[in-house]
Amino acid sequence: MCAAREVDVAHVLEPATSSRARCRGCGRLIEQGTLRFGERMPNSYGEGEMTLWLHPLCAAYKRPEPLLAALQAPTAAAGELPQLAAIARRTLQHERLTRIDGAERAASGQARCRHCREPIARGSWRVRLVFHDEGGRFNPGGFIHLACASAYFEAPAPLEQLLHFSGELSAGERADLAGLMAGNAP
Repeated sequence: MCAAREVDVAHVLEPATSSRARCRGCGRLIEQGTLRFGERMPNSYGEGEMTLWLHPLCAAYKRPEPLLAALQAPTAAAGELPQLAAIARRTLQHERLTRIDGAERAASGQARCRHCREPIARGSWRVRLVFHDEGGRFNPGGFIHLACASAYFEAPAPLEQLLHFSGELSAGERADLAGLMAGNAP
């Protein structure tokens, strides 16, 4: 009788060996030599396991539990790790914060806010949402009004997290977003 082999799914923090991997959180390349977080999961396409790579900050925002598990390992690299752990713990306090995928201006008036169910007017700011699935992918999950963010997340939406996943915004748009977020603070 053959016993089923268990897959070791320990997560890793290590320097990137090349610049080929894209971050699963933000979609940008992970530069060679920079610290990266690898979330190991059972391979859904065959035997063994697969590693999904993220920037450590993206992991703190979108995959805080596995990141905290990796940070507790004795082989974890030093440096910005205490700051990452603090961000991950803050994100865990309000689980909906892991859904933030950036902010943008609405291209049309067709989308509805997942919080208030009202249409999001064309040209107004909205927050993109994603949901993490069992296969390690982040799937689009709709939008919310910027003004609904605190109520939806049950916490103030962190500006630094919105800006981190809004890499396509210009400096003027970032300043506009920051001003609006300051005006929406409870």
